[in-house]
Amino acid sequence: MRPCSPWPVGASTLADVTLPSLGESVTEGIITQWFKKVGDVVARDEPLFEVSTDKVDSEMPSPAAGVLTQILAEEGDTVQTGARVAVIDESASASTSTSPDAAPSTSPSTSPSPVASPATDTPAAPRASGARGTADASGVLLSPVVRRILLDGGVEPSTLVGTGAGGVITRRDAERAVALGPTEEVVVALSHGQRRMGQHMSVSVLTAPHGFVAVEVDARVFDDLDAVDRQSADGLAISDESVVTVAAVRALAEFEFLNATFADDSLTLHRTISVGLTRHVADGAMLVPVVHAAAGLTLRALVRRTAELDERLASRQLSADDLMGGTFTVVAAPSEHTLVSAPIIIQPQVAVLSIGAVRRVPVVQSVNGVHGVEVGRRVVLGLSFDHRVCDATLAARYLERVGELLGGLDVASER
Repeated sequence: MRPCSPWPVGASTLADVTLPSLGESVTEGIITQWFKKVGDVVARDEPLFEVSTDKVDSEMPSPAAGVLTQILAEEGDTVQTGARVAVIDESASASTSTSPDAAPSTSPSTSPSPVASPATDTPAAPRASGARGTADASGVLLSPVVRRILLDGGVEPSTLVGTGAGGVITRRDAERAVALGPTEEVVVALSHGQRRMGQHMSVSVLTAPHGFVAVEVDARVFDDLDAVDRQSADGLAISDESVVTVAAVRALAEFEFLNATFADDSLTLHRTISVGLTRHVADGAMLVPVVHAAAGLTLRALVRRTAELDERLASRQLSADDLMGGTFTVVAAPSEHTLVSAPIIIQPQVAVLSIGAVRRVPVVQSVNGVHGVEVGRRVVLGLSFDHRVCDATLAARYLERVGELLGGLDVASER
């Protein structure tokens, strides 16, 4: 007599779930969340797990329909592209995974539920709610006992560093925290995005000898922008960033050595201008969506392309292509009180332009030899540049040319 198997008898069709290629130069990702657990029914193209890279966070669809039988990479694991992360049994179905009465009549002695998987197939079980507890809003994993102790003691879980396996807060940690009360020092782990950004910026500083120049330019064009309620003909809001970016892109046609990238010891001058626009995201990290082929765009077209990128960023729908291929970067003013900022170059590019806040300031004007003071608008433009391809004189000339093009922009016709 054949021994009883915990899985349905019959041929199984198993489909491997692998981490797909996530774009040029991306070789690995961190599994940040599983949307399914072992034993769950999965539909083809249904979101199965989320992966985070230094470029983008993406939901990965299931490549097959069936029952998830194995999870080979836990949340928090770093996985190489192409590696197996799960297995799906395509021959299983919703009925075989949930209902004991749905077993085939030819095999009444077998258990039809793949939830009762062998011990070797249960790496994802701890994520289910139960003895190990659940994560709070800050992502800290708490057991019910620990949660109650901290809640009653008025201690925020996010202020604690657990001593348990993987940093889990234990009951002893919770009791000690309640007994001692809050401490003055709190150790906060960096998010994945912060670590990646820090690594990239550190490499950039070590790779490129940075220089920086700032130039104040006439910003009266923004008076023209105010006259049309800062809206394009399409009804989209026109930002200071978009107006300056149009001028910056057009000036690059005369300073093509700034629209370049390094590859090993070779400098590549790009005929196509693809401008990256920095965006602050959660956890103090930064993403840089790219407006590809920006040369020749009118102000209205650039505003529309930027709005589309921002919409995809807000809905977490940015693709790897949206974040790659930049040849030059623009950084908007971080606040309305920022005069100037000196950003770090995004490798392998050679320059990044920063925009200060557009200000109303006293301006000395000379009419027929008579000097007078009137209210004017000014903005400070900064350029961080790679000293291997540029010097301060050329950088200043570029910024002055941006200012000239900014002053000559016809908002009425371009909006």
